[in-house]
Amino acid sequence: MSARIIDGKAIADAMRGDIADRVSAFRQQTGVVPHLAAVLTGDDPASAVYVRNKHLACERTGIDSDVLRLPAETTQTELLAIVARLNADRAVHGILVQLPLPRQIDPQAILDAVTPLKDVDCFHPENVGRLMQGRPRFLPCTPAGVQQLLIHEQVPVAGSHVVIIGRSEIVGKPLAAMLMQKGPAADATVTVCHSRTRDLTGLTRTADILIAAIGVSEFVKAGMVKPGAVVIDVGINRVGDPSGKSKLVGDVDFAAVSQVASAITPVPGGVGPMTITMLLENTLTAARLSLQ
Repeated sequence: MSARIIDGKAIADAMRGDIADRVSAFRQQTGVVPHLAAVLTGDDPASAVYVRNKHLACERTGIDSDVLRLPAETTQTELLAIVARLNADRAVHGILVQLPLPRQIDPQAILDAVTPLKDVDCFHPENVGRLMQGRPRFLPCTPAGVQQLLIHEQVPVAGSHVVIIGRSEIVGKPLAAMLMQKGPAADATVTVCHSRTRDLTGLTRTADILIAAIGVSEFVKAGMVKPGAVVIDVGINRVGDPSGKSKLVGDVDFAAVSQVASAITPVPGGVGPMTITMLLENTLTAARLSLQ
């Protein structure tokens, strides 16, 4: 048995085409150009790549985007002042503060300072609370990307047992909340596992849909997967190969698990493109909200 590969890049490309059409119509109807401001603090190379990819994706869908690059020694007070300025700028509809931040800055203080109406990452407590109540303003980008993959692949989620490995505020917790709500690609029974979970393999082998978001390269082995399960790999880990070069791998042992699962996302080319796509969707939503 060899799993069907879920092509996140192809699904993201199709969705971005639709978003571009809706952005064009919105601009014509309102004269407003959706605008995303990204703040990059420090010189983390992975963060720089992520921000560049987001900027290019905005350009291709008709969304204005600019990147504020700040030195690693930026203070928390200075960054809070920049966030306040972006909050007050009516031409800016979405604010993205790229993580991680330098050690001297409390990320929670910065994320809490972003006004909820421009919080396109859905990190603000108000937006998280709305999500938990099933009436979201924005959907968090990576969890929403996972859910859209399940919708486009017509994976039956309602009534299924979903096991999520990882309880982060960015993926595990919000994704669990979304999948247990009522609606498309939801109505699931959800189990969230983490470092203190007993008999992890016993739980993962009961999953109809297994989602790995733990941040450990190739952690999920074939023996942890129920035959025929759908496996979604959220992890992105850079590891060395025998030649001395580095490569990207997920949290799933792709070669082995693809012989057990019915469908699986690759890394790269799976969840990653969907995360950026949902950021574009949220930025358009934020532009619409600015007119209300």
